[in-house]
Amino acid sequence: MNKSQKNIPALRFPEFKGEWEKKKLGDLLEFKNGINASKEQYGHGVKFINVLDILNNEFITYDKIIGSVDVDVATVNKYPVNYGDILFQRSSETREEVGSACVYLDNEKIATFGGFVIRGRKIGDYIPIFFNKLLKTDLSRDEITSKSGGSTRYNVGQGILSSISLPFPSLTEQQKIANFLTSVDDKLTQLKQKRTLLQQYKKGVMQKFLSQELRFKDENGKEFPKWEKKKLGEISIKKASNISANKIEENIGEYIIYGASGILKKVDFFKEENDYISIIKDGAGVGRLFYCNGKSSVLGTMEIIKPKSEISTYFMYCLLSNIDFIKYVTGSTIPHIYFKDYSQEICCIPCLAEQTKIANFLSAIDEKINHCQAQIEKTEGWKKGLLQRMFV
Repeated sequence: MNKSQKNIPALRFPEFKGEWEKKKLGDLLEFKNGINASKEQYGHGVKFINVLDILNNEFITYDKIIGSVDVDVATVNKYPVNYGDILFQRSSETREEVGSACVYLDNEKIATFGGFVIRGRKIGDYIPIFFNKLLKTDLSRDEITSKSGGSTRYNVGQGILSSISLPFPSLTEQQKIANFLTSVDDKLTQLKQKRTLLQQYKKGVMQKFLSQELRFKDENGKEFPKWEKKKLGEISIKKASNISANKIEENIGEYIIYGASGILKKVDFFKEENDYISIIKDGAGVGRLFYCNGKSSVLGTMEIIKPKSEISTYFMYCLLSNIDFIKYVTGSTIPHIYFKDYSQEICCIPCLAEQTKIANFLSAIDEKINHCQAQIEKTEGWKKGLLQRMFV
């Protein structure tokens, strides 16, 4: 019998021995459905935990809660959320999300919760941070989603959640695992904060360059020539792509294809030899830009924007990043933007030498952002591996 069959994790602190004990959630939590209020009550009042708070956070605190609801004190006292309570998503259009869970970790401020949420009130002994991590493991998710019901929407109720059995170690081991994984989360938080600060710095500096508040001088310390005003369509060209996602499903190679979310996959061909800019022309994310390295391609849902002569590709990317594409969106069902519309945008253009200096400065910040992103992805991958091995 291997370790997993004996309820023993593959990776464990050496001072702990023996099997983890299976416990029913109903012995640890007392379940209750949330508030159902009228639409006029939302948007002001008491902090109100909803499904997005569960899905978008590693853990929930009062200040992270997005929504609010206008209810009286008696209702808040009937539906409170306290430190250590677990919040579950009661209903979802997808089986993968139903029953998703997140712990509330605020000692000082009490919140309330909504009708699409089930609160698990702490009645048994467990370490809240450990329990939160456990409920996000593949084992826990499979246990919950496999018991969900429904056809158009998937649902879990209090009875289903109460019946779920999961393996728990001693409180001492729970605490040690929680402390260790919290330190990993803290590292990730620091890296993400660093990335955000770099992104904000780049955005601020780029805006100062484009507004000419900041200017470089040439190699002799003299002013560069005055910037010229031109329409975007005068300095760029648009290209279309005819590549569809279903035509490349079986294609594997070394050249990147970009889609609406970034890198889609690698194939054995490329359409663009040199660097270029791509833009989502319709659907979700319309107007989102990507700087694409050469020897790559884009899906047909994207358009390619290339500069004409005397314009740096990276500087063109900066110009496009400074455009508010929302004002060019048309269509009520599926949003679109058209090059013929946004190509009328007026841009201020420096000489190529000054463009190059600006591009070099900003791309150096990009390198730092990309390095930080690589560290985040590496740490997240390491964390995922830990979760798989430190839990049964």
